[in-house]
Amino acid sequence: MVKVITTLILTFVTTVLFSQSAFDKFDGPEDITTVIVNKKMFEMMSKVKVNPNDKEAIQYMELVKKLDNLKVFVTSNTKYTADMKATVDKHLKTAGLEELMRISEGGKSVKIHVKTGSTETRVKELLMFIEGGPKDKETVLMVLTGDFELNDISILTEKMNIPGGEDLKKASKVKK
Repeated sequence: MVKVITTLILTFVTTVLFSQSAFDKFDGPEDITTVIVNKKMFEMMSKVKVNPNDKEAIQYMELVKKLDNLKVFVTSNTKYTADMKATVDKHLKTAGLEELMRISEGGKSVKIHVKTGSTETRVKELLMFIEGGPKDKETVLMVLTGDFELNDISILTEKMNIPGGEDLKKASKVKK
């Protein structure tokens, strides 16, 4: 009996420790373009020397230090779009994110959700889901984690050229 309980506990702990994000299943299929930047890369980027007179570059480096993970998935495949939508809906029900902004315009739907941190403008997780984009009806799923200010997002989107960056700029101006 002790062996059975020990085995169950070890299995549970291993599963919890090594479990993947709900969105990791979108990393790999040929019809999905994936960009994943992990904490180590952000740490390395934050060590780059910048011109002390370039305020925007300094602000960008300060933001990079606060980020843990960036995942962007882009597809035009309707099967993956439906799967992404279902996965996002399920994640939103369980992850404690609140809707920050929603835009519907010309067949394009943008939804931005956040999990706030220690203050109203501090963000622990930002999720953006775009359907029906202008380029081949692309679907974009972006998840950004860390501990950062919502206002800093516009700098990140400009420097990293993230799909949906214009929509994120709008969101960073909304909640001040």
